Amino acid sequence: MQEKINLKEINKNIDTTKPILLSHVENHKIYWLGIEDETAFRCNVYMIEDDDEYIIVDPGSREFHTQVKQRVSMIVDPAKISALILCHQDPDVAASMVDWLDINKDITIISSARANVLLPHYGRSDYKFFDIATNHEWVFKSGNRLEFIEAPYLHFSGAFTTLDITSSYLFSGDIWAALDAQWSLLVEDFEYHITLMDLFHIDYMASNIAARGYAQKLDDKHIEAILPQHGSIIDKDNVENAIEYLFDLQCGLDLIYPSL
Repeated sequence: MQEKINLKEINKNIDTTKPILLSHVENHKIYWLGIEDETAFRCNVYMIEDDDEYIIVDPGSREFHTQVKQRVSMIVDPAKISALILCHQDPDVAASMVDWLDINKDITIISSARANVLLPHYGRSDYKFFDIATNHEWVFKSGNRLEFIEAPYLHFSGAFTTLDITSSYLFSGDIWAALDAQWSLLVEDFEYHITLMDLFHIDYMASNIAARGYAQKLDDKHIEAILPQHGSIIDKDNVENAIEYLFDLQCGLDLIYPSL
């Protein structure tokens, strides 16, 4: 069973007070969970449901943990969360991992080894760790898969993205993040959205070499939508434009040392 989800229609009548179903393919669902933070730096938290397995993608800061947990509880008992994907170790991505471990001590932390050096500084080191560099895929009991694509220096040396093979949705972390005080769930005008992505990428991303190197890894990937941690979702109509944006991006060291 596949429920056709029209992201453009959802965007017209969005209710940000509850989870939003973004994809439904047989036993596999993806939700947007929030968060309700009326600033340009609004964070997106996502959840993957696969039969009776539940994974939260970039669960966010401790400040919003209660809100995220409430939204999860509209779908499933929060104690059923079995894993957290942390695309890097920044507090707006990862700090609430300790709160989720308080709910379920058996949660697996999915991240890079470089991020894992820093994650214990949030106060917990007694967790199961899944290293995306040595295990490039997560396989659900159903056989559905997540593929991890390393994205070094965008903006952390151990950063990575997660491609959900079932939906072809790419959880991109800070890549394609945007700063927008007039946030919408879905990008409506990509040319204008470039200016919002520039506000983030020019300062945070390392260089055009890093951006192009990652973009080239996507050549053989089928992507239906890009789901960043900040800003708006990029739907299929603009995926190609978004990848091209990385090829053209001048940022970080390109601007600090332009003569090198």
